[in-house]
Amino acid sequence: MATAVPLERDAVAGAFAGPRHEVRLPGVTLHRLSPATGPALDLLAAGVGPALAASSVAAALTAGALEGAPYDLVVSAGIGGGFQPDAPVGSLVVADEITAADLGAETPDGFLPVTELGFGTVTHRPPGALVRALVAVTGARAGAVLTVSTVTGTAGRTAALRARHPRALAEAMEGFGVAEAAAAHGVPVLELRAVSNAVGPRDRAAWRIGEALAALTEGFGKLAPVLESWNPHEP
Repeated sequence: MATAVPLERDAVAGAFAGPRHEVRLPGVTLHRLSPATGPALDLLAAGVGPALAASSVAAALTAGALEGAPYDLVVSAGIGGGFQPDAPVGSLVVADEITAADLGAETPDGFLPVTELGFGTVTHRPPGALVRALVAVTGARAGAVLTVSTVTGTAGRTAALRARHPRALAEAMEGFGVAEAAAAHGVPVLELRAVSNAVGPRDRAAWRIGEALAALTEGFGKLAPVLESWNPHEP
């Protein structure tokens, strides 16, 4: 489970009973949970932004592979902005696609994603069966979660993002980086976001970070049995 900051990591950890201890690796420190049932879970405060998140998750994945204990799933988790009215504050969003919204080039004719420039990818798709199961148990909304390097703070940019990504429900800063690291190791990825604020003009007085963190804890409490029964070979 990869979050941006320790506050989000601890909100996820609050969903699981059992001891937790630190595992120090080159460049990263994992918090390893040992639930009473099911496999051990590693939590990582991977850092803010797609580049640092990708680097941190790649370090953890590489260490697991070298130890002969590769991971079955990587989860990008945390709070984020929700596109209104589809993802209200306090709701949960699970990504059925994880898209880099600002990876590309601005041109006189508008934005071109990097794929139209002939490079790389801009979207990763989590396992459909897992997304559907998570939606069923949590009541989360499924849709696109956008990864941005600059958080949206104007109505104009909000409208532009919605025009390019009409299925977008939320934006955050780490999901695509986490997904890139997972893809390099051939590991499935999932992204779960609790909405703390509306995407658009910044209004800190309207942010509900505590409410979103509580929703994140509740969501992961319901996710645990889904992960135990999930078949990694399902598409």
